[in-house]
Amino acid sequence: MFKAIGKTLVFISLISGLGLFVVHLQEGKLEDQVRKVFPNIYGTQPLAMKGGDPYIRALMRTITASEANVSKPYHVIYGGEYVSDLSSHPNRCVPIGKGFKCSTAAGRYQFLNTTWDEKAKRYHPKVSGLLLWKSYSFEPEYQDAVVYAWLQDTQAWGVDISQLLRQGKIQQVLKLLSGTWTSLGYGHETNFMSRYLPQIYDNMLQEELDFDH
Repeated sequence: MFKAIGKTLVFISLISGLGLFVVHLQEGKLEDQVRKVFPNIYGTQPLAMKGGDPYIRALMRTITASEANVSKPYHVIYGGEYVSDLSSHPNRCVPIGKGFKCSTAAGRYQFLNTTWDEKAKRYHPKVSGLLLWKSYSFEPEYQDAVVYAWLQDTQAWGVDISQLLRQGKIQQVLKLLSGTWTSLGYGHETNFMSRYLPQIYDNMLQEELDFDH
């Protein structure tokens, strides 16, 4: 009887082990597929702007991982096309699917034209023109500068994001930002990149801290 039980347990263990092997194999294949679509799955390009808080910089690069993980993130618009003129927001409304809706999302942080106008008025470091004719360059360093200043604004978010990051609360921060950058997940627009974001943040933070030294 005990021999029979022992054989049964061995059989169950073998089946369980095979099941785990298949799961890991499937995960490996999934990761390979993800890598083909997002070659920078474990990191993104350095920022154009120089200096600043490495924790915020790492967060900005993490946002890029889900929003614009492409070879030219500052130049990409919704749908994947690249634009060359960044003297201002491209403001091209690209159709979403086959419906009547379209999106003006553009740049490394996929700013809608209305969001860019609002945030640039508040955070852009270099304004051109006067009164109703003001313009805000969408060049890479200014995309970074606006997002950097926005993320550091404790009144805008109701918390000190930099402090939360220093406390290791990246999940809390990503959840907070997911209402703005929906691709960060948490029920807004969760995708297969969402699970990698905390790991990407850790990688990016290490790079940014190394840059400081």
